[in-house]
Amino acid sequence: MSPRGAVPKSQRGRPPLAGREIVLGVPGGIAAYKSPEIARRLMDAGAGVRAVLTPGAERFIAALTLAAITGRSASSDPFNLSDGKMPHLTLARADAILVAPCTADFLSALAAGRADMLLSSLILTTRAPVLIAPAMHEPMWTHPATRRNAETCRSLGYHFVGPDRGALASGDQGLGRLSDPGLIVAELAKLLSKKR
Repeated sequence: MSPRGAVPKSQRGRPPLAGREIVLGVPGGIAAYKSPEIARRLMDAGAGVRAVLTPGAERFIAALTLAAITGRSASSDPFNLSDGKMPHLTLARADAILVAPCTADFLSALAAGRADMLLSSLILTTRAPVLIAPAMHEPMWTHPATRRNAETCRSLGYHFVGPDRGALASGDQGLGRLSDPGLIVAELAKLLSKKR
């Protein structure tokens, strides 16, 4: 049995995400500081990673940091036509979209089908699996509006990992902590293994 958060290797010893292209979506919340570790774990599992930040995320984590880790540009600009194509169309061809950490605000945007930023636009465009890893204070996660938004997202076919119970950014203990990055990557690998 693999330890909690470990990503199991396939039977042939290939990394579980070998050859997979993953978009790591980073909304603007305090847990965004964990996104570089998530990117690194995805790459260790064999994936190519492209980070897409919401405008609010750039208050917590620099796009340059994620670009340096992944070796690919990180963006929040829906109008960057550097390759002559709309980025939400190009990025939507990824094998999976991972939103980690997902804030209450971004969960609301997904539930409403908003397309007012690059990350939400590409999620509306993609046919790939979408895995959401929420992170927020417990009263936000348990609020009826957030619960309704989560259920709406599930009904749209989006998958969830977490949140977990533990220490929160406020110093409180509660339900709302971002799941362990290793566990998030393991859940993504499991989700994609069903799509082979």
